[in-house]
Amino acid sequence: MPANPTEARTRVIACGALAHEIVELIRVNAWRGMSVTCLPAIWHNTPAKIPEAVRAKIRAAKTEGCDRVFVAYGDCGTGGLLDRVLEEEGVERLGGPHCYAFYSGVDDFVRRADADPTCFYLTDYLARHFDRLIVQGLGIDRHPELLADYFGNYTKIVYLAQSEDAALMERARAAAVRLGLDFEYRFTGYGELGDFLRRAN
Repeated sequence: MPANPTEARTRVIACGALAHEIVELIRVNAWRGMSVTCLPAIWHNTPAKIPEAVRAKIRAAKTEGCDRVFVAYGDCGTGGLLDRVLEEEGVERLGGPHCYAFYSGVDDFVRRADADPTCFYLTDYLARHFDRLIVQGLGIDRHPELLADYFGNYTKIVYLAQSEDAALMERARAAAVRLGLDFEYRFTGYGELGDFLRRAN
């Protein structure tokens, strides 16, 4: 976020899972006219909350005098409802079905996902917060029998890494062991996220 958010003329409304990467890209590119506000990442577990919450953030940004508003979400399980809100509000979002697809490139992600739909994806954020968002968020810690219900059709975890971090790599591997899945590592960096923000700026 800029040092003085009141000077920001572009607002990015993002999933909390992207906050670290977006703030870092703003910092390293010195995009002084851009601010970011986030919704809780755990809402991926309850995506029906996302569309109207994004609408409220859009309207707040316009009320606060932002010239432009962009949304850093994929569809993220809203079944097209987020896109309906964005069309009504005249706001653009990141492309793709999930807000991590652009890390590997949306076209490449869709191609790989179509070829093997049995993959569960982690990013740096999800590797870092796996226990809170996945194990606790889905209630697996309290009801271990849910593990098979949620993950019985998956065969592997694919870790789409934004940074080359050995500790996060080990966390991602441990997550695969916890879920009883194979493990695959792909370093992506920020992928298409930087291009989206550059266009927004």
